[in-house]
Amino acid sequence: MFFYSTRSKLIASFLAVAFLVGFVSLFIGGQLLYQTVLGEAKNRVRLDLNAAREIYLNRIKSIVCPLSVCSQEPSLQAAVKKLNVSEIIPRLQTVKNRAELDFIGVVTKEGNMLCRIGRGDVRCETAEVKNPVAELVFARLVPISGTVILDKKFLAAHSLELADMARIKRLHAPGEIPPKEDVETAGMVLVAAFPIFDKGTLIGVIYGGTLLNMSNTIVDTVRDTVFKNETYKGRCVGTATIFFNDLRISTNVMTTDGKRAIGTQVSREVKERVLLKGERWTDRAFVVSDWYITAYEPIEDIFGKRIGMLYTGVLEEKYVDLRNRTLFILVIITFAGMLLAIGLGYFLADKIMRPVNRLIKASQAVSEGNFNPEIGPVSRDEIGVLQKTFRNMVISLEERDRQKKAESENRLIQSEKQASIGRLAAGVAHEINNPLTGVLTFTHMLLRRKDLAEDIRSDLEVIAQSTERVRKIVKGLLDFSRQTKLDREATDVNRLVSATVSMMENQALVKGVSLHFDPGEPLPLVTLDRSQIQSVLLNMILNALDATKPGDSIDIYTATGLSASDAGQTGVEITIADNGCGIPPDNLDKLFDPFFTTKEVGQGTGLGLSVSFGIVHEHGGAIRVQSEQGKGTRFFIWLPVEKPQS
Repeated sequence: MFFYSTRSKLIASFLAVAFLVGFVSLFIGGQLLYQTVLGEAKNRVRLDLNAAREIYLNRIKSIVCPLSVCSQEPSLQAAVKKLNVSEIIPRLQTVKNRAELDFIGVVTKEGNMLCRIGRGDVRCETAEVKNPVAELVFARLVPISGTVILDKKFLAAHSLELADMARIKRLHAPGEIPPKEDVETAGMVLVAAFPIFDKGTLIGVIYGGTLLNMSNTIVDTVRDTVFKNETYKGRCVGTATIFFNDLRISTNVMTTDGKRAIGTQVSREVKERVLLKGERWTDRAFVVSDWYITAYEPIEDIFGKRIGMLYTGVLEEKYVDLRNRTLFILVIITFAGMLLAIGLGYFLADKIMRPVNRLIKASQAVSEGNFNPEIGPVSRDEIGVLQKTFRNMVISLEERDRQKKAESENRLIQSEKQASIGRLAAGVAHEINNPLTGVLTFTHMLLRRKDLAEDIRSDLEVIAQSTERVRKIVKGLLDFSRQTKLDREATDVNRLVSATVSMMENQALVKGVSLHFDPGEPLPLVTLDRSQIQSVLLNMILNALDATKPGDSIDIYTATGLSASDAGQTGVEITIADNGCGIPPDNLDKLFDPFFTTKEVGQGTGLGLSVSFGIVHEHGGAIRVQSEQGKGTRFFIWLPVEKPQS
């Protein structure tokens, strides 16, 4: 029984709350911790990418400055004007070495190659090779610098070694579809070009550049400068990569066998976001062999076209391990809190249950009729509120017990009065009915005579009308006293209502009121007295006609429904609704009282609704009313499907 006691439930509740709060805290804390660490790593890698971009741009500037100075030297301008190659070559060689260029050259104003220097050789032949950089300078007449893609023919024309360096074989992961071009032969180059003028006249272009394919200078500078060559578990924390389109051409990302991942490709998602849409992309990603927090941005060439990407990334494992260590500490703290909650639960459960046990004993005393039980000292906490509430409840129970006794006595007295009125009404009706029939019969016989004077005939008609009214009152008294017996039969309620509505259509038409019946779905047969229920319906419709004016409407509905007092009893509900004057709130409780009427004297006896209530009650049914003054009234008549057993 220990597990069914309140004490054990309180302890279990403390444990459940402690475990729930602990695990929710662990889950939410772990997520927040991971998001915080991930957000910090993303912020770092964004800054790292900015630094990498500056290093990339500085390399371009290191090409621009020597070429700019050389293009303005008078000796070079004179040599180019005279096409004196022997004087040009030493100057180009000096600039190439100073700027650490892979190639340098001069193009004449006619677009012919005057001389060019590649890796280890000098060429002065005038073979035509397309030079997009020089062509752009000739077109714009301004210096050009930036990134450009140069084809194999251009590179080979300067140096076969350059063409060989640019050649990169594409690698694809197992299961991937091999690319159409298995080998990339074009080179991605950092280049600068300056026009050479002689007294304001363009006489040539000097250009130079360095090949990025297979060159690790920039990416290793980023690693050493930005990431301080930091390692974690034997791997570099930070990496950098230059992409030609989606192909790694310069990187310090390593493969599983310890080689640079030259020739591998970026994921499709990054390619679409960065290369195709031109967006920056920062998120965690699987790079070659490890998960990294990465940042990418597009690289545009001197023509404004996106030709590659610049990437930096930091090893995610370092941040994951940091999160796990912190999460482990959080777990230890949480479990310590749970153990503390268990001990606190035992202590509080014992303290709480003492006054509760006293209240249990007091409840047993109240159930035995003792309305002054002992509940002990009243606490100053929530248990004290419970004790005060219990005391007030006992006082209320005692008062309610007295009220119920008084109500029962009043109800018994009222029932006796009602029965007495019923017996009196029945006796009076029987005593009056016989002489009343004689008076009415002889009055009608006298009215048949031809020799009566008009004033006598008028008086006799008044007697007949008054006697007829008294007769109706007597009939109402008989109905009220329940002296008529029910003649039950299985009845289709829809047909009964339809027949009743047909009887009242002309009267409604004369008054200008719309009378409409909307039968519900096929209803079950109800055992009832057709004539008495029809009289109830007629009385309700007549009352609705009295409450409406020309232009108003009366709507009648039928449907199946459950009893309001017995949920298991099914029946049929008839709704009579009008949009007439409505019933004042003060009169709603008096509607079914005998002899209560709001009509003028002589217009009603006040027994119609009382008799209707009695007929429906005799059938085991119920009548209820809803009304709002000025908006209309709804009467609901509910009749049981099965005949109630007596």
